[in-house]
Formats: sequence, structure tokens, C-alpha cells
Amino acid sequence: MLVLVAPGQGAQTPGFLTPWLDLPGAADRVAGWSDAIGLDLAHYGTAADADAIRDTAVAQPLLVAAGLLSAGALGASPGAVAGHSVGEITAAVLAGVIDEDSALRFVRLRGLAMAEAAAATETGMSALLGGDPEVTIPHLEKLGLTPANVNGAGQVVAAGTAAQLAELAGDPPEGVRRVVPLKVAGAFHTSHMAPAVDKLREAATSLKVSDPTVTYLSNADGKTVDTGAEVISRLVGQVANPVRWDLCMETFKELGVTALVEASPGGTLTGLAKRALPGVKTLALKTPDDLDAARALIAEHVGA
Repeated sequence: MLVLVAPGQGAQTPGFLTPWLDLPGAADRVAGWSDAIGLDLAHYGTAADADAIRDTAVAQPLLVAAGLLSAGALGASPGAVAGHSVGEITAAVLAGVIDEDSALRFVRLRGLAMAEAAAATETGMSALLGGDPEVTIPHLEKLGLTPANVNGAGQVVAAGTAAQLAELAGDPPEGVRRVVPLKVAGAFHTSHMAPAVDKLREAATSLKVSDPTVTYLSNADGKTVDTGAEVISRLVGQVANPVRWDLCMETFKELGVTALVEASPGGTLTGLAKRALPGVKTLALKTPDDLDAARALIAEHVGA
């Protein structure tokens, strides 16, 4: 079985959308999405600098747009889909739960709402290098921090107030080599995002939703989700709850996944898979030059 995955915030780099706009019809699709959400995605994906695309309200729709362009160019259906954080919205489109235009409007609201929630309190996130999650996570909870991303392959990201993160830097868990502050606007996937959840819950009532047409995995617990209504409910709640990518990868094993393709801007999730899923073939879509190899991998593994 082949799984198609979509990366989350932080995967974007300046100019990464540029080569994808040369695909037939891509520039027109991006222009339409830009008009629909009031954000010039082509500009931010081609000409904007790193600081501009780090803005939560910009990065999130930009990542979904890139994921949809790159995954759509493959022209094949995977056996399963999953996304990391905001990448779950991309995965929801690929599973047929919502359409592209609805996804871009929803993710634009998500980014704006999360940026607003982050501005209410001085919060942030720090990556922990090294250590055992079974030791690290209880230590974080003792300090009042949330293990906001449990990514597998030993990767944990802590989130909370500036004071809590400062305490963590001075008192890291046993086995952790370094605590690295991340350049993000706030404590995503924690209770600090509760105001954003309320706004998204209201917006979700207007979405036209269908049940998944392929296997869809949720960040909440790594489980498969069978109904469109439950997918949307989890997308809303996930904003204020930890991302359990480690559990998603455990489910990949249970499903018998033999290959993983990561939508643009690929690299992060394939890197995790190489360490946590030995024997699974991986391929990251970074530019359209990667499409032929991805199609060959799909032909080899779809239905396997």
C-alpha cells in the first residue's frame, strides 16, 4: 500500500512554489484560490522572504495550495492519506471530504484565527533534541508544558508560555541534548489555541462534507476516520490538541504501507519515515522534477 502525506507548518521555504506554477493550469488555479481568500499566494510562494512566509496566516494556506498542486499532478489515488497539522486539510481534500476551494477558505480562517489566539499571550514552542519520549513527556507536563508534536523517531516539540519554556531550557529532561526555540508565533496545538477552535467550529457548519473515498488517518490518535463529519470535527479540535504523528506512523505499519510519498514542500515527513519505518520506500515532492519518480513508485505500490 502507498500512503500520500502532506507536511505541516515550517516546511515552507522562500520561492518553493515557483516551479509548481509552471505546470499546466497551475497558475490559474492559484490565482483563483488567491482571489477567493484575499491572499496573493503566487507572490508569497515565489517572491516573499522567509519572515513573510513564516506568518501563520500566510504559511498555512500556502502549504495547502502547494500540497494540492503537487498531489494533483501525480494523477493517481493512494491507498491512504494523512497530513501533519495543517497538512490534514490537504489530506481531507485528497480523500474527497471537502473540495479545494472550501479547503483554502477554511485554512485561511484557521491561520488567521491561530495568529490572533497566539497574540493574546506570549507563548512559543521548543524542539527537544535527543531523549526518550517516555521520559520527556512526563517532564514537560510537570513543567506545565504541552508535548504539542510527538513526531516519532524520538522527536518531541514542547509548547507553552515563555516562562515555562525558559524553565525547560534550564531544566531539560534527562537524555535531551539541546532545547531549541522554534521561530513560531505561539503555542500551537495547546489550550492556548482554544479561541481559534471556537471560530473554526462555527465556520465548519457551512462546509459541504462527504465521507472519505480513501483511508484517512487523524493526527489526534493515528486512527482511521470513516465519516466526513468526524474528519471535520477532528480538524477543528486538533488546533488545540497535540499532533501524534508517531501514532500515524504506527498505523502505517498496521495497514501494511510499503511506500510513502510526501506532497510539496516535501522532506520533513519522509525524513521521519526513514528513521521510524525501515523498509518503507519514501519520496519527497520538492519540484515537478520529482513527479516521474513518484508516479513510478505509485505504480509499483498502489494495490500492494
